[in-house]
Amino acid sequence: MLDKRLMREGKHVKRYLLGTIALGLGIALLAIIQAWLLSQVIAQVFLEDAPFGQVQGYLLAILGVIGVRGIFQYCSEVTAREAAIRVKERVRVRFLHKILALGPVYARGERGGELLNTAVEGIEALDDYFARYVPQLILAVLVPMLTLAFVLPKDFQSALVLIITGPLIPFFMILIGKLAEKKSLRQWQSLSRMSAHFLDMLQGLTTLKLFGRSKDQATVISRVSEAFRKSTMSVMKVAFLSAFVLEFMGMISTAIIAVTLGLRLINGTVPYAEALFILILAPEFYLPLRTLGLSFHARLSGSNAAQRIFEVLELENQLESELNGVELGGGAEEPGHLFRGEQGAPWLTFKQVDLCYEQEGERVLKDINFTLRLGERVALIGPSGAGKSSLLQILLRFVEPTQGKVLINDTVLNRIPAAAWRGMISYVPQKPYLFAGSVMENIRFGNPGAAWADVVKAAQLAMAHEFINELPQGYDTLVGEGGARLSGGQAQRIAISRAFLKDAPLLLLDEVTSGLDNENEKDLLIALEGLCQDRTVIFTTHRMRTTIEADRILVLDKGRIIEEGSPQTLLNNQGLYTHFVSTYGREEE
Repeated sequence: MLDKRLMREGKHVKRYLLGTIALGLGIALLAIIQAWLLSQVIAQVFLEDAPFGQVQGYLLAILGVIGVRGIFQYCSEVTAREAAIRVKERVRVRFLHKILALGPVYARGERGGELLNTAVEGIEALDDYFARYVPQLILAVLVPMLTLAFVLPKDFQSALVLIITGPLIPFFMILIGKLAEKKSLRQWQSLSRMSAHFLDMLQGLTTLKLFGRSKDQATVISRVSEAFRKSTMSVMKVAFLSAFVLEFMGMISTAIIAVTLGLRLINGTVPYAEALFILILAPEFYLPLRTLGLSFHARLSGSNAAQRIFEVLELENQLESELNGVELGGGAEEPGHLFRGEQGAPWLTFKQVDLCYEQEGERVLKDINFTLRLGERVALIGPSGAGKSSLLQILLRFVEPTQGKVLINDTVLNRIPAAAWRGMISYVPQKPYLFAGSVMENIRFGNPGAAWADVVKAAQLAMAHEFINELPQGYDTLVGEGGARLSGGQAQRIAISRAFLKDAPLLLLDEVTSGLDNENEKDLLIALEGLCQDRTVIFTTHRMRTTIEADRILVLDKGRIIEEGSPQTLLNNQGLYTHFVSTYGREEE
């Protein structure tokens, strides 16, 4: 079943695979011609004492065949590798796009190192599968049949020996393959666990050093590495055993043919030239079968990696169909016109929305009902775990409501294509992620095709232009993975620059001032004030001073909206919002 899915991935490189197979058949045919020429030269020289001039043409032909075989072999390697490269590129693009489509909700439930190992080493394991195993699987059938077509008319007995002994090599290959399959799977799982652990440890190295636990990880690393070494060595043992068995079986089979031909040659029942031709040709009959046996390990590695790859792809496809509203039976709608309307008109509506992240799990959102108007600023506040970020996850289409629905101007949100909808949203998270590129590249993440002047203008509006110019290479300065060379406030302003550059009508802010000192927070709030102009804004915050700028506040607790209204109205109600203001407001002074 897994092999069928892998073969479907290889359909778009069919011409390369067919080219590899055709070249393989050409190489086999040239080997047969070479064997015949060689048998003629040896027979004439040793039996007829022919002079050099008589066999000179044969020798030149042999040199020509060897040269053409070399060219065919080179071209076969090139086409096979080209097929593998194209398949890997296609699978890698699909895999990464699917991970992005699933969003952070899925990624948080997985180990980053394991996913990274699958995206890199796992997909690389498909190289030998398509470059070696797939072409060899077909050649292992066609080449022996081609060889038999030349042997059978000349010597039926030798052809019978080939037919009987030939299937023994695949038989032993299957037996050894069953033993290797489990060991290869354990090796792949061990590599995935080791990759996940190493990445987690490196990302948390600062925390480990702060608590004096970094040296303890040496023991863990040693244990994990030793487990991987043992699993790798067990696979290597089976690989060497299989190589020995396959070579031994090929040697024994060739020896049987050599003995039978020798006895018949002594009895004079077979001509010397024909006997020599068949004897030279016998190893060529078994060669593709032995090569397939050796390539079987490439199949195991590729299959083990593909199992995890398709597990992610199938999960993503299932969620993607839900996100695109397939189950609704209606056509998808483009979101652009949905943002047009009168300022202050009802626009986005949550109707009895419930959310569970896991089946049969606890509801993190319960009976959420509210309406957002175009151009309105709404603040979501509440204790940690109240469901504020979950509301944003629904709006970002990273999760779907378990019950209820979200409407945009009476259009169900999940009937709008997820990618198109996200294109209309600017999202600034609490901890924005910066990639290991330049400042310019990180700002352009909001709009990859933006001009230089637009990027600079966005940075100026986000109050980031000044500190960017102070960096060693300005906008070309590399920020390091995760923005390691920037402070928290600088990283936030880069994220706000992205939002300015994207210029989307809906703005989502998630605790953007959390963890910043008063000076950075003040600069950030000035930048955010400009960003919020003429946009519909939803933001979560623990900083009470920022809620004053909101047109309306939704107070959440344990997944429910327990208060709703303007800041002044909620202060007069003396509810949870008043408690938050009195508690956190004093801390901010």
